[in-house]
Order: sequence, then structure tokens, then C-alpha cells
Amino acid sequence: MAKCEFCDKGVTFGIKVSHSHRRSNRPWKPNVKRVKAIINGTPRHVYVCTRCLRSGKVTRAI
Repeated sequence: MAKCEFCDKGVTFGIKVSHSHRRSNRPWKPNVKRVKAIINGTPRHVYVCTRCLRSGKVTRAI
């Protein structure tokens, strides 16, 4: 699974609990997009989470 290249957000694991309280492991995956961004003056494809896109940590190349 891809990680955000700006904040290193990745997959975290936890426990899913059903209505009858049976427990099983499950992953929580981040909302990561592959976007074209300007890094060090050159446009590149990078994996970025949507939180970093919304907050303006990434300048997108058009």
C-alpha cells in the first residue's frame, strides 16, 4: 500500500468488533492519491493523502 510522501501516513491496524462482539483484525487504509506535484522545481508523480492536498502542503502541477 502506498504512503503519503509528505506526512508518512500509511496503513494502521486495529480490531473490528461485530454486533455479537466477535473480534477480528482489520486495516485502516489512508485516502492516498497519485498526483502530479511540483517538487524542487520539477513536476513529478507522488503519492499524497487528501489531508495534505487540502491543507496546501502540496503544489499541484497542471
